[in-house]
Amino acid sequence: MRKFIRHPTTIPFEYSILELTTNKINHEQLNNVSQGGLCFQSNSDINLASRLEIKIPLTKPIFEAICEVAWCHRVNGHFDVGVKFTDVQTWFKLRMVEQICHIEEYRKNLLEKEGRDLSGEEAAKEWIAKYAGDFPR
Repeated sequence: MRKFIRHPTTIPFEYSILELTTNKINHEQLNNVSQGGLCFQSNSDINLASRLEIKIPLTKPIFEAICEVAWCHRVNGHFDVGVKFTDVQTWFKLRMVEQICHIEEYRKNLLEKEGRDLSGEEAAKEWIAKYAGDFPR
């Protein structure tokens, strides 16, 4: 049984593997986030327990955290990578990222279903008014 609820998303983010001397910045999209960590697709196999520095530039301020690779599975020519956060403060910050994911999904749904093209700020105001009170704790 899962400890945390996963929230699907396609938010872009960046990561680098701290153990590598090249410190290459990789640009990917998140598959999902939860209070305990996140999942993304990578073209490369990443070793278990590797430490990653991640950044989500969509958030203001930018979400930055150090995490550890919990699992990495080959799937249809790519790798699904799951990382976990070990710092309680990171979990708190990630809650904000989870809300951003919900708001972005809400914004996309409004455009597809109602033809309403809201800015990020407009979508956030509507989502908060409608759903913030029910957001999982």
